[in-house]
Amino acid sequence: MTTLFLNTSTVPVVPLTTDPAFNFTASSTLGTAPLCTLCCCGVLNRTLVVVFMVSLAFAIVLGNVVTLTVFVQTRQSRTPQGYLKVSLAIADMMVGVLVVPFSVYTEVSLMITGVSPNWYQGSSSSPALSTATGGLVSPWQPCMLIGPVFAGCTFVSISTIFLMTVERSIAILRPLHKDALVTRRRTLLLILLSWTASFTLALAPLMFSRNFTLEYNECSRMCIYTPLLVGGQLPPDASILLLFPAFDFTLLGGTLAVNLVSFTSIRKYTKKRKLLSEGSVSEGSGQSNSGCSHRPSFSDIKAAKTIGILTFAFTASFSPIAVFVLGNVVGNTWCNFSFFAFWILTSNSCCNVIIYSVRDHRFRKGVTLLFQREQFPPHGEKSQSQA
Repeated sequence: MTTLFLNTSTVPVVPLTTDPAFNFTASSTLGTAPLCTLCCCGVLNRTLVVVFMVSLAFAIVLGNVVTLTVFVQTRQSRTPQGYLKVSLAIADMMVGVLVVPFSVYTEVSLMITGVSPNWYQGSSSSPALSTATGGLVSPWQPCMLIGPVFAGCTFVSISTIFLMTVERSIAILRPLHKDALVTRRRTLLLILLSWTASFTLALAPLMFSRNFTLEYNECSRMCIYTPLLVGGQLPPDASILLLFPAFDFTLLGGTLAVNLVSFTSIRKYTKKRKLLSEGSVSEGSGQSNSGCSHRPSFSDIKAAKTIGILTFAFTASFSPIAVFVLGNVVGNTWCNFSFFAFWILTSNSCCNVIIYSVRDHRFRKGVTLLFQREQFPPHGEKSQSQA
């Protein structure tokens, strides 16, 4: 979904050869200056955008390093839910280490040199080459790595949140069977499958078609998939990009449905507990059999609510992208809106540590212990120094 935007400018495409059967990329006219957009028109706006990107990269890396350190060094966190949180943190940190810094590098390069690099939209310094079969082969450039990494990490985040939701729903609906159904081995296997499937999907347009390349888009300021035009028309297999929104909406819809079931069960259990405390119903009455057949623990209920907040935060950050794609399908470019949509989604990579800090007491305790270990040496080292 993060790389679905079709990079089709409204300006005409200049042929790279006199052969009328030759394919062209969906990009700007050769030699045309970069598009002046709201976010990047003028030195001041560009500087503010770079400052924002640098600050965002720092926040993403710092927050997820703290998250990983807490879950690795705290023994209580080595649970199936903890492994899923580590997977989510790794995916988020890859965005802060690779994707955002690359956008910073490209923007700074444009500000200093004024020359578009070969991965910039419409750049003529590295044109696509024709093959003997009539297709196009685009030379390798950094966007060939950065674009799939961003798409893959987004897919990993969606699938991991879905797995976390399912894990918590089992703890709520079947608390006595939780340990038997949700094991560390199964969780690690599902995490491996999640990463494999996500990055396979992210690379699908390159693996199954020769009609796509990746360019740094002048609107979103990110590396995105670009279809290679055939005689001025989209390639026949351009619909392969529909796999991205299909995957995203399916998992997000499933996550919201599972959360709805879990919170309905929590609501019934809370209502039953309130009736029991008021003495309106006895423990063995028929009403007590409604809702949860067994009582979930308070920590399981709070963890389910925390994951519900994670789901809400991701859905809120993902919604602008969904609106943008729908508008793009009906022919609206929405260049300025695409910048905000893509970077709101990117900003979600630093939100999880904030949610953990507010909602997860184990995480707060782990952070406290982490800083205490740095301030105070272990007991063994202290006794040796006293001796």
